[in-house]
Amino acid sequence: MIFRDGITLDALNAMSRGTLMEPLGIRFTEIGPDYLRGSMPVDARTLQPFGLLHGGASVALAETLGSTAGGLCVDASRGVVGIEINANHLLGVREGMVTGTARALHVGRSTQVWEIRIEDDHARLACISRLTLAVVQRR
Repeated sequence: MIFRDGITLDALNAMSRGTLMEPLGIRFTEIGPDYLRGSMPVDARTLQPFGLLHGGASVALAETLGSTAGGLCVDASRGVVGIEINANHLLGVREGMVTGTARALHVGRSTQVWEIRIEDDHARLACISRLTLAVVQRR
């Protein structure tokens, strides 16, 4: 397991109150031994004008999952901040839910790299993202 012990989904979702995740409907749904999973509805909050899931909403989900997972890999005196993210949007999603899964590609002392796969309700890959995080001392 790469995550700190004692982390619960309830605690992660409680941290989202009053943040970007709340109005977008992002919820953490599963913590595994080497991944963090969350979902987001595809509805009026997350659609672009042509009726498809907005790429920015997908990136917000990806960064939420990757940054949160990265933060769970460091001790309480340190945190993580995003320094680069990219996303390839592979499938137009018009309704339902999308689910993202963040898995570490590299967890080092000063940087981390995460891959986030976002799938639709039919397990089709809608977006693939890579997030690079810097590990920093908390102030």
